[in-house]
Amino acid sequence: MNTTELNTAQTVELLYQALETEKGGVQIYTTALRCALNKDLREEWREYLEQTKAHVQVVSEVLKSLDLPLDAETPGRKIVRHIGDSLVKAMEMALRGPDLAAAQIVAAECVTLAETKDHTNWELIGELAKNSSGEMAALLKEAHTHVEPEEDEHLYHTQGWTRELWIESLGMPAVLPPPEEVKDVKTAIEAARAKKSRANKAQAKSA
Repeated sequence: MNTTELNTAQTVELLYQALETEKGGVQIYTTALRCALNKDLREEWREYLEQTKAHVQVVSEVLKSLDLPLDAETPGRKIVRHIGDSLVKAMEMALRGPDLAAAQIVAAECVTLAETKDHTNWELIGELAKNSSGEMAALLKEAHTHVEPEEDEHLYHTQGWTRELWIESLGMPAVLPPPEEVKDVKTAIEAARAKKSRANKAQAKSA
């Protein structure tokens, strides 16, 4: 394993944060499903929950292959856990409120926040894979190839749902399911195009 030019301590920190993010994601999707009113959104989050459970296993296998204990604590991991717990508490607070439609929006925002961190983790793991060599490079590349496309979908699709649910709540024509969902967006460029296309779709719905 050649990590001469890499900061090994930060590499390990990133992997532990990635594991904690995925574990928190399982709790966040489990709670978000209790908030979901829209049938299509509920089905999508159910699928993402199962994928996130699989991602926990992927990161765990990487850590075990590097002889790193799964339960090791790091300062960054504590912060990631705290943020995840806070997002779950925010959704539970919204569920106790009088407006369940608002709770659904809170859940979409919480999923988007969690997936933004998750997306960043996997972008960085992809960069590490490209700049590592030997066993480390092989492990990270395999994990990144398996997980990263699903993380892209989780983030961009939920961003679309969040935007359209908010627009609907404001009394304007919403596009549900959002264009990101219909077009099966996988990249930032596709997400930007999908967002741009929503204006015509919203206009057609209001006509």
